[in-house]
Amino acid sequence: MSDREDAPPGTQLSRRTFLGWSALGGALATLGTMETALAGETPQETGPATPALSDLEEATIPRLQEGMRSGRYTARALVEAYLARISMLDQEGPALNQIIELNPEALAIADRLDAERKARKLRGPLHGIPILLKDNIDTADRMATTAGSLALAGSIATHDAFIAARLRAAGAILLGKTNMSEWANFRSNRSSSGWSGRGGQGRNPYALSHNTSGSSSGSAAAVAANLCAAAIGTETDGSIVSPASCCGIVGIKPTLGLLSRSGIIPIAHSQDTAGPMARTVTDAAILLGVLAGVDPRDEATREGPGANKARAQTDYTRFLDPNSLRGARLGIARAPTVHVDPESVRLLDAAVALMKDRGAIVIDPVEIATSGKFDDAEQEVLLHEFKADLNRYLSALGPGVAVHSLAEVIAWNEQHRAEELQFFGQELMIMAEDRGPLTSKTYLDALAHCRELSRAQGIDAALQQHRLDAIVAVTNGPAWPIDLVNGDHYTGGSSTLAAVAGYPSITVPAGHIFGLPVGISFFGTAFSEPQLLKLAYAYEQVSRARRPPTFRPAPEIPDRAYRRAPAPAPGKTAR
Repeated sequence: MSDREDAPPGTQLSRRTFLGWSALGGALATLGTMETALAGETPQETGPATPALSDLEEATIPRLQEGMRSGRYTARALVEAYLARISMLDQEGPALNQIIELNPEALAIADRLDAERKARKLRGPLHGIPILLKDNIDTADRMATTAGSLALAGSIATHDAFIAARLRAAGAILLGKTNMSEWANFRSNRSSSGWSGRGGQGRNPYALSHNTSGSSSGSAAAVAANLCAAAIGTETDGSIVSPASCCGIVGIKPTLGLLSRSGIIPIAHSQDTAGPMARTVTDAAILLGVLAGVDPRDEATREGPGANKARAQTDYTRFLDPNSLRGARLGIARAPTVHVDPESVRLLDAAVALMKDRGAIVIDPVEIATSGKFDDAEQEVLLHEFKADLNRYLSALGPGVAVHSLAEVIAWNEQHRAEELQFFGQELMIMAEDRGPLTSKTYLDALAHCRELSRAQGIDAALQQHRLDAIVAVTNGPAWPIDLVNGDHYTGGSSTLAAVAGYPSITVPAGHIFGLPVGISFFGTAFSEPQLLKLAYAYEQVSRARRPPTFRPAPEIPDRAYRRAPAPAPGKTAR
């Protein structure tokens, strides 16, 4: 049977696709029944056309903890339920393709944590909570860490990344690794975000035809699709906040040095950081308190003014106040969001009106004079640091790994073009390999230029001039169609200022455009996470813009968009 010829472009469904969706409905109904049984309830009769609501749907960390405290859940039951969702939504059904590897020890770990709970020995706020990690974060277990590259297939870390160790110490179950833009999207200028040689192309759960942005694509999509309680991503410039915005979740890009980078495959030490990705600000705040800490292996956590040891908090949830918008001074930055579509701007306008209604003092617009004036310098810094930092990481890997330097990665990719280079190249890697050492004047001048323009003359200048508590901007526009031929169709966003400055940024869902999520970002000066969390939480509580995905094949485009407009009446001009 052929595809329906009368369907609007981009929404045609083959018989095979239709049958696949019917099977997914039945699978989700089975999953909902299984989870109800796990909760000790009597399952309700449902047909395959009306999937039962999953007990994990939009489940928060406090809710899951309460369920385990009351005996309604066990950690093992949670792991089994999330594994079932991953099987039915990621590996089959809509085939999101966002989980690159599952932890074969997850159930055994859950059993140990259940035994500890029974003995009243709780490790911390994440005891028994399943968490996914981006595939560039080392875990000293049976899972590989590859940054999505086949060149690192089978690379097993000998030590946990500092943040992975913090998660385990707090009782988290490391459920698996998420797919990502290969090498954190620092391989080509025309890549497709969310594609890796090891994992293939990931899909957006709000429209399977669309991208998730990147490079923390799998972490964002997995959280949005309720494949885990929460996840960890990493960012150099936009790689947490952009996919979080495109997948309708909360993402925190912390101050540089609040979280350790040791044991994370790097791009650039002057901008790299890990961060929480969750469905609520509360869950993200819980994760941030677990992850923050001083690491002897990362000097950024223990050096400089406002050092981590003086600024890190163990409980960021204490700053969450629903009334925090009242009297807050917020500056609306419109210039950093280059080429963002008018619909996203309308969402920002609606968010601003809502915050005003809740008592915020808004200065709109706030101009950041240096915005867009250090893009070339940022690229120069990243190219220099990528070569130095990646060589340092790769050189420490064991003899069983195929590559131990950037030059060897480039050569390996050329030798495996059919697997790694079939869609786009590695020109950024080649450019980085041509750069000199970190003592070169070119690098040092570019780094100083970036820091001056993004910090003293950028964010700090705007905050001081207008006596602001935070700056607010559209995070980026909605997700774009997956295009492996031409690469991403990214239209710009607001991540660069905070990323280059090493300052914190939090994105929160603000609404939807044709069913595709869009977020707004709150950013401020170094170590202002408590203030930003207050504001983001207060906005979240009144906006309630987060909604779970429905795994549509394409965006929610009205049928009328595909109809020919009627001719104008005689004597009138169509404009």
